[in-house]
Amino acid sequence: MDGQDTKSITVLIAGRPYPLKIKAEDEPVIRKIVKEVNEKINHFQLAYTNKDKQDCLSMTVLTYAVDLHKATLQQSMQVENPEATLSDKLSQLDALLDKLL
Repeated sequence: MDGQDTKSITVLIAGRPYPLKIKAEDEPVIRKIVKEVNEKINHFQLAYTNKDKQDCLSMTVLTYAVDLHKATLQQSMQVENPEATLSDKLSQLDALLDKLL
């Protein structure tokens, strides 16, 4: 970061403060992600009351890692074989149109 458009913020994740230097335009996205992460941690804490906060944080990170892996695989399939993806989407559109008609 070049320092011109950076901003210092502190976010709370699982009750702990983390100071960050970010691009000013990234702040809304970062705050949204922090909120989602905290909600997911809270969900795991409610679902697994016998687990400590570190376990819930680890399960949250694993959830995001799996989602990222799936998205990466899907994106690489689209890059490797865009015709198949387009064909699938056209088939879905055709089926939807058939339903509507």
